[in-house]
Amino acid sequence: MNEQAAKTSLYDWHVAQGARMVDFAGWSMPVQYTSIVDEHQAVRRAAGVFDVSHMGRLRFDGQDAGRFLDRVLTRRVIDLPLGKVRYSLVTNEQGGILDDILVSQLETPSGRRYYLLVVNAGNRDKIVAWFRSLLTPADGDVEMADRTVETAMIAIQGPQSVQILKQLVKVDLDKISYYTGVVIKSFARPCTVTRTGYTGEDGFELIVRAEDAVEVCSNLFRAGREMGLKPAGLGARDTLRLEAGMPLYGHELSEAINPYQAGLGFAVNLQGRSFVGADALRRLQEDVDQPKRIGLELAGRRVPREHYPVVAGGQSIGAVTSGTFSPTLDKPIAMAYVRPEGAGAELAVDIRGRLEPARAVELPFYRRSQRK
Repeated sequence: MNEQAAKTSLYDWHVAQGARMVDFAGWSMPVQYTSIVDEHQAVRRAAGVFDVSHMGRLRFDGQDAGRFLDRVLTRRVIDLPLGKVRYSLVTNEQGGILDDILVSQLETPSGRRYYLLVVNAGNRDKIVAWFRSLLTPADGDVEMADRTVETAMIAIQGPQSVQILKQLVKVDLDKISYYTGVVIKSFARPCTVTRTGYTGEDGFELIVRAEDAVEVCSNLFRAGREMGLKPAGLGARDTLRLEAGMPLYGHELSEAINPYQAGLGFAVNLQGRSFVGADALRRLQEDVDQPKRIGLELAGRRVPREHYPVVAGGQSIGAVTSGTFSPTLDKPIAMAYVRPEGAGAELAVDIRGRLEPARAVELPFYRRSQRK
């Protein structure tokens, strides 16, 4: 592991729990504590806690902050209600995806409103530099602050997450609906609570001061251990998000991929707007010949991995971007980009020289309503 990797405020806690640490996007992060399958199943059946402090947290203050963000994000921001969270993209002038982000408008207990952006860990420096390059005096009163290091972010995901968190926060969690958030004081300390997630399950994210992270984590486990709460690492996070059909930057998303290829057209608001990349996206929206992201289920037990060719009629028509053996569905699954001629064709994945039959399926692979 890279000795220079950054450490979150929960690093020592992870080590004490027996986590295997790896270098991920320049951070030393837990990949697993017991086994990926055990942690995956804990989230599906009860609840799991993830340290997501490596994700970038950018705060925007000032009366013109909303207007600036509306100019640089694909999703409309200017009408974002207080307490709401939106999934959006940052695109370059060619319409390529620089990052996928969450943007929310929040209010401190003292009444000060601001915008919070959560960005991918590996893209944080790039996105900060991108925004700074676009911010001009003409944008008015806008102040951007990178709050990543001074805060921690902890996610609790799973069907028991509401019951566990209810014991710790003095806020009606039933009023925090999906993709909303609120800033509260918990144990006399500031805490941002949002309800989004990256696993396909219900759950929350807690943003607290870095120095409070260990105590918050300890409180979660005191409240939830009897309900089956377990720590979960990056390995389970990846299998969970893949079952949920959620793209990962660097795999399904990149600057060479546009939102329509990725199936993320819902995160692009073009009508009546001008933002970076909008003109290119208007053209790309009409391109029916570009490769598209699809889901694949394989008939056998062999697991497709990134870059494995997807084949139709003896010809390669695309490639796998992410693949795993699904613990929930008990079969190999993958996401891939394939050319349009792959639609409706008999497909296979070339796994080290052997063609494994596959079928295209609608994403996501798993929905909460399927839980038995």
